[in-house]
Amino acid sequence: MSTPASSGPTDPAATTPALDTSTASVAGADVVRAVVKEVPDKVSADGLEAKFDERWTAEKTFAFDRTRTRDQIYSIDTPPPTVSGSLHVGHVFSYTHTDIVARFKRMRGLEVFYPMGWDDNGLPTERRVQNYYGVRVDLSLPYDPDFTPPFEGTGKSVKAADQVPISRRNFIELCERLTADDEKQFEELWRRLGISVDWAQTYQTIGDSSRATAQRAFVRNLQRGEAYQAEAPGLWDVTFQTAVAQAELEARNYPGHFHKIAFHQAGGEPVYIETTRPELIPAVVALIAHPDDERYQHLFGTTVKSPLFGVEVPVLAHHLAEPDKGAGIAMCCTFGDLTDVQWWRELQLPTRSIINRDGRITREVPEWLPAGPGAELFEAEVAGKTTFSARKAIVEALVASGDMPTEPVATQRKANFFEKGDKPLEIVTSRQWYIRNGGRDKELREELLARGKELDFHPDFMRVRYENWVNGLNGDWLVSRQRFFGVAIPLWYPVDANGEVDYDHPIVPAEESLPIDPTSQAPAGFTEDQRGQAGGFIGDADVMDTWATSSLTPQIVSGWERDQDLFDRVYPMDLRPQGQDIIRTWLFSTVVRSHLENKVLPWKNATISGWILDPDRKKMSKSKGNVVTPADLLVEHGSDAVRYWAASARLGTDAAFEVGQMKIGRRLAIKVLNASKFALSFGGGAGSEIALDPAAVTVALDRSMLAGLADVVEQATAALETYDHTRALELTETFFWAFCDDYLELVKDRAYGAGADAANLTPETTSARTALAIALDTMLRLLAPYLPFATEEVWSWWREGSVHRAEWPVAEPLRAASGTADPTHLAAAGHALAALRKVKSEAKASMRTPILAASLAVPAGSLTAVETAVEDVKAAGRVTGVLDLVTAGEGQGDQAVQGGIVVTSSELGEAPPRNKG
Repeated sequence: MSTPASSGPTDPAATTPALDTSTASVAGADVVRAVVKEVPDKVSADGLEAKFDERWTAEKTFAFDRTRTRDQIYSIDTPPPTVSGSLHVGHVFSYTHTDIVARFKRMRGLEVFYPMGWDDNGLPTERRVQNYYGVRVDLSLPYDPDFTPPFEGTGKSVKAADQVPISRRNFIELCERLTADDEKQFEELWRRLGISVDWAQTYQTIGDSSRATAQRAFVRNLQRGEAYQAEAPGLWDVTFQTAVAQAELEARNYPGHFHKIAFHQAGGEPVYIETTRPELIPAVVALIAHPDDERYQHLFGTTVKSPLFGVEVPVLAHHLAEPDKGAGIAMCCTFGDLTDVQWWRELQLPTRSIINRDGRITREVPEWLPAGPGAELFEAEVAGKTTFSARKAIVEALVASGDMPTEPVATQRKANFFEKGDKPLEIVTSRQWYIRNGGRDKELREELLARGKELDFHPDFMRVRYENWVNGLNGDWLVSRQRFFGVAIPLWYPVDANGEVDYDHPIVPAEESLPIDPTSQAPAGFTEDQRGQAGGFIGDADVMDTWATSSLTPQIVSGWERDQDLFDRVYPMDLRPQGQDIIRTWLFSTVVRSHLENKVLPWKNATISGWILDPDRKKMSKSKGNVVTPADLLVEHGSDAVRYWAASARLGTDAAFEVGQMKIGRRLAIKVLNASKFALSFGGGAGSEIALDPAAVTVALDRSMLAGLADVVEQATAALETYDHTRALELTETFFWAFCDDYLELVKDRAYGAGADAANLTPETTSARTALAIALDTMLRLLAPYLPFATEEVWSWWREGSVHRAEWPVAEPLRAASGTADPTHLAAAGHALAALRKVKSEAKASMRTPILAASLAVPAGSLTAVETAVEDVKAAGRVTGVLDLVTAGEGQGDQAVQGGIVVTSSELGEAPPRNKG
């Protein structure tokens, strides 16, 4: 069992490394000094994940310090992934986005509460267990403590007929066993990816604390009148044998046929309707047309008789009837679809249900069918049949009676499916539990819309999805499910002296007794031998919808009613990260529960990730079979590379699965290692001291570089504060490559110092080395949230502690070091060097070939910049003689390279011989 969320560290000195104060602002009163430890001879990005996961775990780098006050804490309501097999690359995508936020906020000085949960209850887990072990639940069977499953991971789905029946308790034990194994694999993958959660802060949605939280919230909903039970028509999945909520629906095309069928009016012409479900004729309660449809106005207020069965039904008007669809008049059956339910409710029609929970027609002749041929037909050909077989029998009877004068016409009809099911849903009447969510309460609906306006959505356009969902609700939240592995509805019902169950007066447990299982525990004041007996009780056999537990993740992780100290420090939380497809389910339901229980929003911000698209631009999903599992990607490309790909996509934007982008990320990570090694090589290697003294940066080119870096820090920080991680990465990456391609090349000769020892360095060499150190220190921190392993590796070569506990860079010290330098001057000097190198490339000469003399034409706006950096340009370009700088005139743009700088004349020398070896 995972450690509960309340068991985090209490002694910050013992658990959380102190901030490395040496990484404080480089322009502080004390000069920052670092000592180069050991830089490897050959750098590699391979193996860094295991190395630093072990170190971060041992040093408790990401452990949460719960002694910090609420204003010093940033708390994240981390999505608990569904434990039903394996993670896919979409998880890596969205969880990386969250981890970037966590690492950034931590470096900004906040203590980050970043837990991890496992969503291990519900249908996906049950389905997996049934197939993995080859079992199914039979509620009549007793618990077998010695049960051994017939299979274990055969890799094939076991047919229902071949599954071994077992008790509910045995089944739950198998669910717990399999999810525990899955959770270990999930944790290993998250660790490899570098997700910086505190692994002491974990929970399971089926764990004791989660069950107690969910049951406590339900009991309070019940006591306040927000939870209620009703015998009502509801969507039912005949495969899974469970009720389905509105939020779990998918509308899909389903093949069918339109059947033209005659209803009979006394002394008049037949009234023809067209339907795809003739098997529901025995359940018809009315014919309905639009009130403005002139074809049927003379029929409103009259009655007709149904074909075959002779049931007299009224002809009524309702605005939902569609005049241009089929015959324009429809039969209302209780119940064929959701429109039937609305007609039934608003027109106060009788209930004539004929479809049972198993998807078959009722086995008894309905009492409303008059005796005679219709009742006999029902008993002989319809009763107990599947809807498909019943449809076939009734169509044959309609043809024989002449009530269906034409052949059926093939069509594609829209049908409601459970999102995890493969058969259309039926609508059956059953007793279920609901929680009020504004679907039937205008005042509550307005309150929930107001909560949505309080919430900061990132990106903001996702807000409309929340509002559209709330405005489109047509019923309350159905929370009971007829399944086994889930959080039990925590109620019992008294059985009266006549053996009748009194559902109107449930027996409610005391909160201190939670969690409870009413199917195996007796309520207070009763004994187990009174279960199901007159004068005794029965337990509610249903479990809660998985969202009824997941909607409480902020309360679960924050220790609501369990750890008041923790709750006060982290709730309401700061961030809910999630996918766009579950705004209507997880985000909305969490807002509902927090509003009802705590009267506040559960968090301040919601970041919404887009979808991952396959090469055909289709959303990746397990149900479509087009997902990519991430384990091999992390091994092949490295975690930093995969994180780079994920970070390259903005919130709310769908992203293509691109291995090419991962290759770019790997190249960036390797460049960070190599460029850092190069930058640290100027000081003399291991044991050399580096002083990050801004006062030592005296050369204009060095100051220009730091001025540009100050702009990047300012803009990247602003982007991350608004949850635009992609913009921050673009800014940092662009500067880093320019730093490598231009600045490092321009200053390396000056930084080497022509062999001078540390005691006799020129101010120019000291300026270059100091600027390099300051820039490296800053860029490692800017890149740390994206490339946590490569940056930590470099940090370990010359700094103490972890880069991920270092202070986030700020612009002011860099501006102090750069003075009034123009950041564009570095680019101009880089363009001048590129022009000199172009001459060598065109001459097919080595870059080591000296230029004996050259003349550069420079645009007037860049002339000063190149003049101030001319010595570095000459050294990097191997110009051994005179380098003339002239203002570029008209016509020279034809030869222009980047920046408009061209070489107007040059003389190349002989390339020096290459050193052997």
